[in-house]
Amino acid sequence: MKRMTVWAGLALLASAPVQAQEGDPIARVEAEQERTQRVAREIWELAELGYQETRSSGLLMEELEGAGFSIRPGVADIPTAFVAEWGSGGPVIGLLAEFDALPGITQSTAPTRDPVDGEHAGHACGHNLFGAGSLTAAIAIRNWLEATGTPGRVRLYGTPAEEGGSGKVYMARAGLFDDADFVIDWHPSDRNSAASRKTLANRSAKFRFRGISAHAAGAPERGRSALDGVEAMNMMVNMLREHTSMDTRIHYVITEGGAAPNVVPDFAEVFYYARHSDADEVRALWPRIEAAAKGAAMGTGTEVDWEIIHGNNPTLPLESLQRMMDGKLRQLEPIAYSPEELTWARTIGGSFGEEAPEQAQAYEVQPWEVITGYGSTDVGDVSRAVPTVSLNTATWVPGTAAHSWQAVAASGHSYGTKGTQFAAKAMVLAAIELYTNPQLRETAEAEFAAALGEDYVYESLLGDRAPPLDYRN
Repeated sequence: MKRMTVWAGLALLASAPVQAQEGDPIARVEAEQERTQRVAREIWELAELGYQETRSSGLLMEELEGAGFSIRPGVADIPTAFVAEWGSGGPVIGLLAEFDALPGITQSTAPTRDPVDGEHAGHACGHNLFGAGSLTAAIAIRNWLEATGTPGRVRLYGTPAEEGGSGKVYMARAGLFDDADFVIDWHPSDRNSAASRKTLANRSAKFRFRGISAHAAGAPERGRSALDGVEAMNMMVNMLREHTSMDTRIHYVITEGGAAPNVVPDFAEVFYYARHSDADEVRALWPRIEAAAKGAAMGTGTEVDWEIIHGNNPTLPLESLQRMMDGKLRQLEPIAYSPEELTWARTIGGSFGEEAPEQAQAYEVQPWEVITGYGSTDVGDVSRAVPTVSLNTATWVPGTAAHSWQAVAASGHSYGTKGTQFAAKAMVLAAIELYTNPQLRETAEAEFAAALGEDYVYESLLGDRAPPLDYRN
């Protein structure tokens, strides 16, 4: 009965209108609601994988061009990356926009498990919302700059292949953030938060073993199994785990291992990730993983080579900017859901079992805190090129994990769009604060310089490799 009482109270709250006077920044975001929902849904339906987001990227550029932005497509040698800008003078404030989907998971917008036949990817991390919300915020900021005559430029960065492709790293390496003053980043979530969150550094590679094929029963002595090489490497790396620091994370998946048991496979591949809170620890660990690959090849009579796929530095959160963003979130009216959306969300919540959080969490702004998470993001490299502020908003039902079918469903539903609009409002308020508050800008810039240190020199974990445009093939 307690849960039903909470839901009934929330339904009454959902009917309360959001207060916004005509012409103010909040009203400018609300005027873009139809665009937000339309663009988010279209990118959700496209569900294009990293570096293959041709139509998703094109849709965002088309919307921005129609709003008067100048467009630079195909930046950093990435066909689906772009930079769009409007305004003149300074400060220059950038917004990040993602739009890649994840392979191997699909779901309709139904609140129960409902995979989509014939589809092989879905927006299980909500990047369709990410792109649409940043688009809405950029256009609302552009309209505010024009209406108020405030000097400054708003810039939207179209950033592909966040999921394992490190698109932003190549953009940072190409210097695309060097002339920006600040960057605003957000991400879909199951809660509203501007916590000061540091992520892990990571590096990944595909290790490819080559052997000699033969009949596994008729002529086994003539074969050299590439799969044996992969398995030997995995065994050695698993023993290596005992001799790494507590923060280290290593994980892998065998992406190719042969087609038939009676054929000795002459090719096999394993895809590795290594993570740590300190990028230098990843750099120190990596040669040991490579040594395991070499030893495995030597011991199995195979050959091995590898390709670095992606690598991200840890994020560099700035307390002055994160506390400012926390304040902006708290200025906003709570997200207003319809009774139908609440019923839908209740059904989703039922899939989490008895420990599902209350829907009330979607209305609350979480307490500000300093967090070290265990994920990784290419926003880390952006945050080391330019002072960056981030936030999360409740686009998913409380209790939803990223990369889940529940996240796919919410990312294509009006429930997710409501949280996206909430994010856009906070981004617009934060941008206006940065345009109009020189003391905040000075404080954040000083904090940024101190956090990097006098001797800091940016170094990507990718080396000089070109963007892996085919990594999802």
